[in-house]
Amino acid sequence: MCYCSVRVEFNVTRSASVVHSVPRHCTGDTMLQNTGKLAGYTIFITGASRGIGKAIALKAARDGANVVIAAKTADPHPKLPGTIYTAAAEIEAAGGKALPCIVDVRDEKQINDAVEQAVEKFGGIDILVNNASAINLTGTLETPMKKIDLMLGINLRGTYLTSKLCIPHLLKSKNPHILNLSPPLNLNPIWFKNHTAYTMAKYGMSMCVLGMAEEFKGSIAVNALWPKTAIQTAAMDMLGGSGIDKQCRKAEIVADAAYAIFKQPTSFTGQFVIDEDILRKEGIRDFDVYAVEPGHPLLPDFFLDQQPEDLARQMKEHGATPAFKSGKTSTDSASTGPVSDMFNIIRGVLSPDIVKTTQGVYKFDLSGDHAGVWYIDLKNDTGSAGSGEPPVKADVIMTLDSSDFIKMFEGKLKPTMAFMSGKLKIKGDMGLAIKLEKMMAMMKSKL
Repeated sequence: MCYCSVRVEFNVTRSASVVHSVPRHCTGDTMLQNTGKLAGYTIFITGASRGIGKAIALKAARDGANVVIAAKTADPHPKLPGTIYTAAAEIEAAGGKALPCIVDVRDEKQINDAVEQAVEKFGGIDILVNNASAINLTGTLETPMKKIDLMLGINLRGTYLTSKLCIPHLLKSKNPHILNLSPPLNLNPIWFKNHTAYTMAKYGMSMCVLGMAEEFKGSIAVNALWPKTAIQTAAMDMLGGSGIDKQCRKAEIVADAAYAIFKQPTSFTGQFVIDEDILRKEGIRDFDVYAVEPGHPLLPDFFLDQQPEDLARQMKEHGATPAFKSGKTSTDSASTGPVSDMFNIIRGVLSPDIVKTTQGVYKFDLSGDHAGVWYIDLKNDTGSAGSGEPPVKADVIMTLDSSDFIKMFEGKLKPTMAFMSGKLKIKGDMGLAIKLEKMMAMMKSKL
């Protein structure tokens, strides 16, 4: 995630995105150009078989860098593209040298073996990119311990362990860097309350930056990089559902920002850099070149905001009501009102085909002006919908304001935007939650 998502940063612990002036190697309306700076450098990247990790690898490869692909995917994944071997082929084709290594960053032996192979093949390690990450956006009661162990094991422990094993070799480099793909340490509670475990795990990566930057000051540059907007990756496509790609930028913007950081001296350390900020320092002005669909509104990334009031305004501009703005309560009857009217339309589009392709029961716990409990059964018989508890146990429970429920089914509010802004809470099967978008798309033609 990174499918990640929301505006300028509010960094409590230290100033964020303080970027030194650097030479400009672009025309303002193109992506950042390669300069050959990384020719012969060895870059160890975790999670480099796809997404942002691979994009950084390819950027370095165009300079003629050596790239160690430390990732788990050796065999094709049924849902996610790419393996360490297909990534290696792309890196070689781009002009670099590749060393694919099967690595689970929770496994100390696998990391150590990959480090030793890298040193033996390329003579050392100059740059470490801690990109591997796991995400699960659920609340405390809904998050199984195995998911917490996974996120802490990959994000926090994996970053710490890989850094620990690479540092002895980085200390021998002329201009060593550690770069963690992690956010500024924003202590605004809105970034904790809906997914405390994920925030803890991701902030663990950022705390590694704080500590190691001070510990190795003058010897190794240790920094964090985070995107200003959502980035299109295979993981984002799976989590965000249909249409999410239009709201994203390409992974190349993060790769270009990483490249700009690698050009800095070791005195550039302890920084929490936002991709767009450092690229502006490099002279980039037209960021549409990085957009999946130029001109389309972009989904802001997690952990970035100025003040709650500003965040509220920005969310409303995208059609969502921010979670930290409390709505009014009401005792309106479920038999009348806009929610009831919407369910009358929903019942009109139910069909055996939708039931067959969806196979899910949805419960809606609505607050605000038209509070109440509603359900849509897309699993049994020809489907049903109405007020009250569902006739069978719900597979998915969605909690949101009644006004946002109406906006979603009218097509005025992307479910992804509502979810990532914290307004929509989802408990249960995320895959079935995404399937509900099919019905929402059908609703637009009925309104």
